[in-house]
Amino acid sequence: MFREGKGFSHFPFRMLWCDLDGLHDIVSPALFTQSIPRKRFRHAVDRNLLRRRIREAYRLQKNKFYAGFTGYPPGQIAVLVIYTATEILPYATIAPAMEKMLERFHKLREKQKKIDP
Repeated sequence: MFREGKGFSHFPFRMLWCDLDGLHDIVSPALFTQSIPRKRFRHAVDRNLLRRRIREAYRLQKNKFYAGFTGYPPGQIAVLVIYTATEILPYATIAPAMEKMLERFHKLREKQKKIDP
C-alpha cells in the first residue's frame, strides 16, 4: 500500500488507499484499518483511546462513504488511516476531520476517474 497506493493528508490524519484486485469475502466496498504510531504515543491506553475515537468517527460516516462508491467500477479498496497529530485530540475534533477527509477522498477519486477512463 505504501509503494503502489495513493494518499493525501488531512489534519490529523493521513489517508492511503489502493485498489484490490480480487473481491474479498466482505461485501463492503472498502476495507478499513487504522494506525496510531507507537513512537508518538508510548502508552497503549492512549493508542487505544485514539483507536476507539477514530473507529467511531468512521462508523458514523460509513454509510455516507459507501454511498459515494456508486458509479465506480466494481471492486474493493483498502483504506489505511494514520493518525498524525502529536497530541490526543478530542472526539469533537476527530469526527469532523474524518467526515471532511472521506468527502475529499471521493472528490479525488472523481478527478482520477475523469483522467483515467
